[in-house]
Amino acid sequence: MRIGPIELTNRLFVAPMAGVTDRPFRQLCKKLGAGYAVSEMVTSKRELWDSLKTSRRANHEGEVAPIAVQIAGTEPISMAEAAAYNIDRGAQIIDINMGCPAKKVCNKWAGSALMRDEAAALRIVEAVVTACAPHGVPVTLKMRTGWCDETKNALRIARGAQEAGIAMLTVHGRTREQGYRGAAEHETVAAIKAELQIPIVANGDIDSPERARELFARTGVDAVMIGRAAQGRPWIFREIAHFLSHGEHLPAPRTLDVKGWLVEHLHDHHSLYGEFSGVRSARKHIGWYVHGLPGGGALRARINVIESATLQIAALEDWFDRLAEQHERLPQGGAADSLEDMPTEKQAA
Repeated sequence: MRIGPIELTNRLFVAPMAGVTDRPFRQLCKKLGAGYAVSEMVTSKRELWDSLKTSRRANHEGEVAPIAVQIAGTEPISMAEAAAYNIDRGAQIIDINMGCPAKKVCNKWAGSALMRDEAAALRIVEAVVTACAPHGVPVTLKMRTGWCDETKNALRIARGAQEAGIAMLTVHGRTREQGYRGAAEHETVAAIKAELQIPIVANGDIDSPERARELFARTGVDAVMIGRAAQGRPWIFREIAHFLSHGEHLPAPRTLDVKGWLVEHLHDHHSLYGEFSGVRSARKHIGWYVHGLPGGGALRARINVIESATLQIAALEDWFDRLAEQHERLPQGGAADSLEDMPTEKQAA
């Protein structure tokens, strides 16, 4: 599959998620089978570009290509400038955010709120495509099915976006009004795929190899984009890839392999954010990794009071080593054995 001139390794994508898909997480997902990953959204407000948050989001040091950056805003000129700003910092693909349902974004008429004014939305698309064209950088668009059930206008916007030069379109199968509630519907993405010529990607509730295979077969989409299901389970991409190729499930990953992936993730995370912020922001990732595992709750409680990067990693290594003594492969959905009462290395001494 291609996005403009860029060829991808497969059709399994990581969805942009604020506070989640930073560079360390994207790197790990790519290592574990994702063919493409999009950054957290970068604001089009020039006055915020020098902020610590934006500078981290625009940091692509050592990132595996292709580097895709999502931009968010409401004005064609500022969005075009944001595209150029990110291209100067290494972006090889620019993605327009027209899907974020967060109130703080939509209240400013950005994200999925853009779908309420189709003409304004397409002016933004045209401006960004025009800004990216001299650099040979393709532009993609991520949106929802509409603002609400009464105004599902994704197909109309998709037609206009293709005409304006969008290279790929991703559709989350919910309206903005739904947020993340209820089940995603993919009839809309199937209708768009049937009519448009550019690559179309389905997003929403893709949480298993079977679900991915079913969506490919039912909608004819070119790729699937996975978001929340990858939190704490970045190896879902290689699981889906194996299932699509061979029709069978991979065994659960080895416990010590998961330990290695998480420790690598934490080292990269701490390096990007620094010790003070990195230790704190890593806690949510650790919580996702150990959710449902025996002793996971006790580990989370312990992790939440550790303020040292070295001690945080040591606690993880110790916990996974002890888990591996009982389970060569990661328990699925927890196990009868409990680590709650197992002594830590220090307690055992």
